[in-house]
Parts: sequence; structure tokens; C-alpha cells
Amino acid sequence: MRLLYATVAAGGFRRHATYRMATAAGVFTNTVFGFILSYTYIALWGERPQLGGYDMADALAYVWIGQGLITVCGLMGGGFEDELIERIRTGDIAVDLYRPADLQAWWFAANAGRSAYQLLGRGVAPMAVGALVFDITLPERASTWLAFLLAIALGATVSFAIWYLVAMSAFWLMDGQGVVQVAWLGGLFFSGMLLPLNVFPGALGEVARVLPWASMLQIPADVYLEKYEGWGLVGAYAFQLGWAAVLLVAGRLAQSLATRKVVVQGG
Repeated sequence: MRLLYATVAAGGFRRHATYRMATAAGVFTNTVFGFILSYTYIALWGERPQLGGYDMADALAYVWIGQGLITVCGLMGGGFEDELIERIRTGDIAVDLYRPADLQAWWFAANAGRSAYQLLGRGVAPMAVGALVFDITLPERASTWLAFLLAIALGATVSFAIWYLVAMSAFWLMDGQGVVQVAWLGGLFFSGMLLPLNVFPGALGEVARVLPWASMLQIPADVYLEKYEGWGLVGAYAFQLGWAAVLLVAGRLAQSLATRKVVVQGG
């Protein structure tokens, strides 16, 4: 069974690797937005040095990390939810549910392959451009790169769990686009895509930093910036793992209820 899911993950990687022009267009778009945000941050941090505990170089690094992870961690969409919602809407999902492979594990593996490709195809290039053009913070320790990659993997897992739940809502709503839009807005705002969550004021900032979206950008960025050390780093991973576990279990429950609904209707 593990070989099956590994094959599905490899297939997800190859599937997205075939869209080379789309990848190039995505890199270009992310790079353009990176420049726009960089100069916006330069103006903001020029007026408010050390805002959110970041200096200028940290803030610029945060911009390019965000542009690199926007598709890797599905900040504005997991990349699979539309296809899954369509299968639910048309009834094709019944075939998937009766297969010997687990539905959630199948889509998780496919999404893992997608995320891996996006990291190589659309993640590295924008960050490299940002490092060449701007004075951004680079990790002082080589081990930080490994810690950063682990934080990205956990963030992508949380992202998958969120978007899987969004897709599962189509079993009861029949059209999941409304939920998709709400999740899209939540990801855009509460992941820290527009501004680091560290700069959010008062109760808003406290709430934003404990929501699952913080796992997708804010925590990986702070790991890269070496804001966590020792047990602090363990705590950051535990936060990501905790949300991943809660959301994956919720997705499993939604899948179980959906399967029961399909069986009842089929009977």
C-alpha cells in the first residue's frame, strides 16, 4: 500500500511538471509581486524600523519566502480542491470511495507530489531572485535550511488538511465554491501573506497566531529567520503537528460521514 501512495505522489509530481509554461508564468508573477511587496515593505520598515521584531533584511526575506511558498503551502488554494469538489458534484466520487485505497491518503499523496514540484519549480526561483536583488537575511547555520524544509513540509500538510475539509463540504452543500472563497480569504489574511502576523495588533494578532494558517507561512518564515531555537523550535513544530493532526482527523470524520451518505443513497 505504501508503494501505491508513493506512486501516486510521483504521479502528482510528474503531472504538474508537464505544465512548464504555467510554471514559468507562475514564477514571473510571483517575482513581480515580490518586487511590489518588497518596495512596499521598504517604505513601511523605513518608517517603522524593527516592526514586528524584524529588521529590514528580515522583512524582505519574509516577502520572498511568501512568494516562494504561495503554491507550495497552498496559501491561496491547495491545487486539488476544485477537482475533488467537481468529482463530488458529478457523483464520480462514489467510485473513489469504493476503491481499496483510502480517499484522504490518496489525495494527500497526490498533493505531496504537487507541493514537491512547486517547491522546485516555483519556490526556489523567486527566493533566488530576491536574494540577488535585495539585501535579505540568510540563515547563519546550515542546519537552518533543513529545519526550514521540515517547517515547509508541515505547513503543506496543514494546508492539505484545510483544503481537504473545504472539498468535503461539497457533500452537503453540493457547491463548495462559497467555502473555497472563505478559505481563500482566510489563507490570504491569516497566513501572513499580506503582512507578517507579528505586526497584527492586540487581540487580532493573538488570534491570528494561533489559527492553523500561521503554520503555512509565518512559522516557516520564522524558522528560516532563526527566530526559534532549541525548545522554541520544537514548540513551533508541535504547533504545526497539532493543527495537522486535528484537521486530518476532522477530514477523516467528514470522509466517514460522506461515505455513509453515499452508501445510504446508493442503497
